[in-house]
Amino acid sequence: MSDRISKDLVIVGGGPAGLSAAIYARRSLLDAVTLEREALGGQAILTSEIDNYPGLPHTDGFTLSDAMRAQAEGLGAQIVLDPVSSVTVDEATGRFLVDASGARYDAASVIVAAGARPRKAGFEGEDRFAGHGVSYCATCDGMFYRGKHVFVIGGGNSAAEEALFLARLASKVTVIVRKDHLRAQAAVVRELEQNEKVELRLLTSVVAVDGGELPGSVTFRDNATGSTYVETFDEGSFGIFVLVGRVPETELVSGLVELDESGYAVTDERMATRTPGLFVAGDARAKPLRQIVTAASDGAVAATSAAAYLGLPVEG
Repeated sequence: MSDRISKDLVIVGGGPAGLSAAIYARRSLLDAVTLEREALGGQAILTSEIDNYPGLPHTDGFTLSDAMRAQAEGLGAQIVLDPVSSVTVDEATGRFLVDASGARYDAASVIVAAGARPRKAGFEGEDRFAGHGVSYCATCDGMFYRGKHVFVIGGGNSAAEEALFLARLASKVTVIVRKDHLRAQAAVVRELEQNEKVELRLLTSVVAVDGGELPGSVTFRDNATGSTYVETFDEGSFGIFVLVGRVPETELVSGLVELDESGYAVTDERMATRTPGLFVAGDARAKPLRQIVTAASDGAVAATSAAAYLGLPVEG
């Protein structure tokens, strides 16, 4: 590992939260670097249609993320594609050590904006149709299935609540639950059972999804008997929402922040954690709504909080 590179701020993650943080860090004149392990934009670039980002209707994740990147770099932000392997505190100096594959950074503050990845259901064709018939966010993509049949995979609270949301838009919602019961709260289950648009299909799993450009068939397994059956549809006439939970990317700082029962970082309204100078923004933090617009807001707050922590002027 080469000598340490000193920075005011290291931003871990180049999705909407990280890019927003990079923009606001530059506006606060912080010497900052944003480190992204794969592709700028994070999970957002997998979204083929975005209709709920204020001021930019009918866009897509790549276009929106690329505009954020261009704005950040236009302001002079340093963005490096380099995966981070660890974030620790140097006990001798109290500063953060951020180890990436190509460099070691010595930083006065850190923003973790690494996001959360959807937990996959694991059926054949899931990756192939992700963003093109298979979705992981009803509030993000539900509008694109107005008047269509949607399948919701999952039996927890989030799956049940999003199935109810989708029932307001779709012609029919079929909830696929691998066990013989839903884990959601009784009141939510009752709402599902009473909704005439909703069908509960218990002891059922999705085995495979097939089709051309868009899904055209679904193979199900009856978990009581082990038998499988196929349902065929017109391509583009239905969608599948995989709502079996998310996995927050908080492993890097699990020893430095408080985590809730699902592994999300607990922060205050300034995005601050229990470790001074360490902030978490975006989908990796515990919060009620995970959308691109809320991630961008978190990034702005985190960067201005980092500037205030360092005693620098911030935007009012």
